[in-house]
Amino acid sequence: MKTAASTIAFGLVKYYTGNNTGDTPGNLPDPYFWWEAGAMFGTLIDYWALTGDDSYNAITSQALVHQGTENADFMPRNQTRTLGNDDQGFWGMAAMSAAENNFPNPPADQPQWLALAQSLFNQWASRWDEATCGGGLRWQIFTFNNGFNYKNSISNGCFFNIAARLARYTGNETYSQWADKIYTWQETVGLITPDHKVRDGIHIDLATNTCPTMDQNEWSYNTGIFLHGAAVMYNHTNGSSIWRTRVDGMLEGATATFFDPDSKVMFEQLCEPSGFCNNDQRSFKGYLTRWLAGTTQMAPHTFDIIHPLLVTDATAAARACVGSPPPPAFKGHAGTACGFRWTTGGFDGSTGVGEQMNALSAVMYTLVGKVAAPVTADTGGTSQGNVNAKAHEEIGERPITLGDRVAAGFVTSAIALGVVAGCAFVTI
Repeated sequence: MKTAASTIAFGLVKYYTGNNTGDTPGNLPDPYFWWEAGAMFGTLIDYWALTGDDSYNAITSQALVHQGTENADFMPRNQTRTLGNDDQGFWGMAAMSAAENNFPNPPADQPQWLALAQSLFNQWASRWDEATCGGGLRWQIFTFNNGFNYKNSISNGCFFNIAARLARYTGNETYSQWADKIYTWQETVGLITPDHKVRDGIHIDLATNTCPTMDQNEWSYNTGIFLHGAAVMYNHTNGSSIWRTRVDGMLEGATATFFDPDSKVMFEQLCEPSGFCNNDQRSFKGYLTRWLAGTTQMAPHTFDIIHPLLVTDATAAARACVGSPPPPAFKGHAGTACGFRWTTGGFDGSTGVGEQMNALSAVMYTLVGKVAAPVTADTGGTSQGNVNAKAHEEIGERPITLGDRVAAGFVTSAIALGVVAGCAFVTI
């Protein structure tokens, strides 16, 4: 399994260009968005923890530190104007995984893994919006981005997941209270149903500040992120009955919805059968796989249900990793490109970061029962935290300084002179 995982990981990392001269550490090339790079590095942290192979630790650490920024806030300048709460979330969960797995710590003068996760938690807490729909995070951070008037499960799921994991890691009950608050809000507005289905999101009516319409679609990563967070809370509360009910209910829903009834192989039920999954959606199965494996560590009574599913998926995914498309579609070893659909018994011709990452997850997470559970601050965790970590001032919130006024004056003068010169040219 380790050898197979190593081969697939090599093909995955071949898509990465951020460590090339002149490129930006942490970024994947087009058409991949910033959040998927964060998801990839979170996967590579788990790859190291499960296999012991440190081949990609250097680029992973470089990427997390660079994208964490000197402000330790996961708000890099090259991403800020298109930044969503869920985008930050996948980088924050990677940092949390680094802390929980004792991934080698950065130099002391660089952002630390735990502090990065705490900074992100504090940002989200400050953005919690009770003026509309009684709470919740919006999808987007800034008003000028499409999706600002949408509160989606993945953004709130990232908040919930990290809050639960911070509660377990630090023992600070403020995080636990927030995790409970987020999950309860999801239930109250109907994004988590009584039978534990997770809907995609709700739209804000600007006239009434209510959320009357809902996107009821079910995606695998929405269910997975809440399942894992609930399992962490079950672990943190020493087997609380309410969290066990949530874990068991959500696991039952996940197995019924996202696994083919005949083959018992995972599939993205909304778009995979039709062949219309987009770039983002083609990576979702890998996250559900990750969170199923994590659930077995936090709620051991689920192991006998989940582990056979992981083994079946690993076998099916490996059969799909036999493609040989020419570069640039795939730059790994010939015959090891991984397709998207695992139900076909072979390579379906679809390649990309999502496809390769899904298959890597399917293979490597079968090893979850052979490694220690994630650590906490009391069980060997070494990452340094900062409970008061905050984001740098966001766009539009920084006070205007004298330097800003002087610079603005120069710009205004330059524009005015340009207009005059242009008019004179046209007149002449």
